[in-house]
Amino acid sequence: MVENQCKARPVKAYYIMCDLLKKLDSEATNDVVKLATAVAGFYIGVFYLEYVDTEYSLWLTWFLTPVMVTFLLPAVIIVLIYASSIIFHLYRLYRLRIVDGVHSDWRHAARLAVCALWDAHGWLWHGYDIRGFENIPDGPFLLIYYHGALPIDMYYFTARMLLFKRRLIHTVADRFLFKIPGWAALLEGLCVIPGTVQTCAGVLRAGNPLAISPGGVYEAQFGDHYYRLNWKSRIGFAKVALEAKVPIVPMFTQNVREAFRTVGWLRGICLRIYAATRVPLAPVYGGFPVKLVTHLGPAIPYDPALTPELLQKKVADAIENLVEEHQRVPGSILLALIERIHEMPKKSTAKSIAHTNGSCQNGIKKTDDSLSEKCESDKAKVS
Repeated sequence: MVENQCKARPVKAYYIMCDLLKKLDSEATNDVVKLATAVAGFYIGVFYLEYVDTEYSLWLTWFLTPVMVTFLLPAVIIVLIYASSIIFHLYRLYRLRIVDGVHSDWRHAARLAVCALWDAHGWLWHGYDIRGFENIPDGPFLLIYYHGALPIDMYYFTARMLLFKRRLIHTVADRFLFKIPGWAALLEGLCVIPGTVQTCAGVLRAGNPLAISPGGVYEAQFGDHYYRLNWKSRIGFAKVALEAKVPIVPMFTQNVREAFRTVGWLRGICLRIYAATRVPLAPVYGGFPVKLVTHLGPAIPYDPALTPELLQKKVADAIENLVEEHQRVPGSILLALIERIHEMPKKSTAKSIAHTNGSCQNGIKKTDDSLSEKCESDKAKVS
């Protein structure tokens, strides 16, 4: 019965289905099963021939493959994070056998292994480099950085600091990260904290460097390739620096928004969801092997005369100066890819054109009469 159906309407794609049905038909030992197989084959064949264009399906698959790849590449970062977490679990379970004779602290041994993994990835995939190492103070300091769609630059920077400078950067992260299954051991091992002002100041007083992104998840999800700062009125990091009496080192990574981006046309919906639930749901795509260069600006020394608001503005200006000096705005994925082969320094712009990377700094829109008002893009009450 199946053979007669196959001969009735010969089509290339239909042959594959026929072969499968013949196999099922030959292996069936029950007449009811044979009949059901034949009926199913008939209706599947009719549906396929009537509604599916084989050539169009093949073309659509070819056309959508690059799109699917751009959304699958960020999953590589998630895989690396889980691989890092597995390393910590393995070191914890086998520390008596592995770490004996290597190092007395199994967490430190695990950190070095994880950092080697991330540093290798940064070097191979992004040609990662750091410029301005001389601006890092010898003692404790507060590192303030611009937050990309994924803080991939912070992973690489932390890894290189531990491997080559033997300094572990403590990091402040959003609380939702601590709720992701399997990440607790990794976050604890790499000294990632959901810090308050008091806990952050305590880390600095203990002599440890600390990294904070004032924009956080909000800046990651709703920033764009114009590299505007989305800090709003957040001054917590300034209070931490003043309380701990430590210098602040501004940090910006060139092309970080070209490596990973968020889907712009879903921004409004994701903003409403984030405002209501604090859950970041903006889809991330990319993973492009663009050139990443972290630039460290001169340290801003502790000044008891500064208020938290003035210190916040001073640090924001320092980061915006790094953006203006090193980053093409708007960012270009193609040019960022070319920089892997040939470095193209940004052309200097006239100083009279201030803040070429956007009109919104710290949630404040700048006007010609030097007055300021709340930026329209930050009207949503999201802190």
